Amino acid sequence: MTRVMPLRCLIVDDSPNFLAAARGLLEQQGVIVVGVASSGVEALRRVTQLRPDVTLVDVDLGAESGFELAERLAVPVILISTHSEQDFADLIAASRAVGFLSKSALSSAAIRDLLRGAGPLSAPRGT
Repeated sequence: MTRVMPLRCLIVDDSPNFLAAARGLLEQQGVIVVGVASSGVEALRRVTQLRPDVTLVDVDLGAESGFELAERLAVPVILISTHSEQDFADLIAASRAVGFLSKSALSSAAIRDLLRGAGPLSAPRGT
């Protein structure tokens, strides 16, 4: 039997309600949520301090762009949104994110599936 290593995750979203709900859901599914952030500056600081395995980044961080933040993070990033993937298909494809999840589809299994398909961190997606 293969033992699944605990996944350490940081969640970046400007909605306190979503941060709490996502943290609770993922922790129930065995993900270790090492922290949350509500801005790009806070996310960059927390990634450096906490060294998560993956960071979930909302594409719309109020006045900030989750796509721009994803380019600056030195860990695998999964973009998340309440909008559908089709709304951002070109931006997702051009980003260095390992993938996209609708917030309604967020789960430990979905995160692991995207990470399994991820290529080298240094290579931009689609190259």
